[in-house]
Amino acid sequence: MVGKNISEHCYPDTIKMNKNMNNGVLILNVLHGNEINIEYKKQDIIDKINSFFGYNCISQIKLKIVQTEKNPKKIKKCIHKNSSELSKKLDNIKNQDLKKSLSKLIKAYGE
Repeated sequence: MVGKNISEHCYPDTIKMNKNMNNGVLILNVLHGNEINIEYKKQDIIDKINSFFGYNCISQIKLKIVQTEKNPKKIKKCIHKNSSELSKKLDNIKNQDLKKSLSKLIKAYGE
């Protein structure tokens, strides 16, 4: 979603949202030594995420420095393994825009 150049140096840790599902704070784990590069790309990351969802869901990014890389194979396996469970949970969401956005996110993250 944000591009290989950015995703090679950081990955999401958590997202904190308000009740209206906007003005969220994205916490990124940043590999040690790449803090400055990611700091300068914060607005670009926010713009890409908000463009993907079609509304301003992220308004701020905070960085958390980590020493180890993520394990993308483990993440993909987890998403794929739980995809039917996630689909069932999506069925319970009444807001169609939110449901569509989350569905796109799960699909993009699983690829």
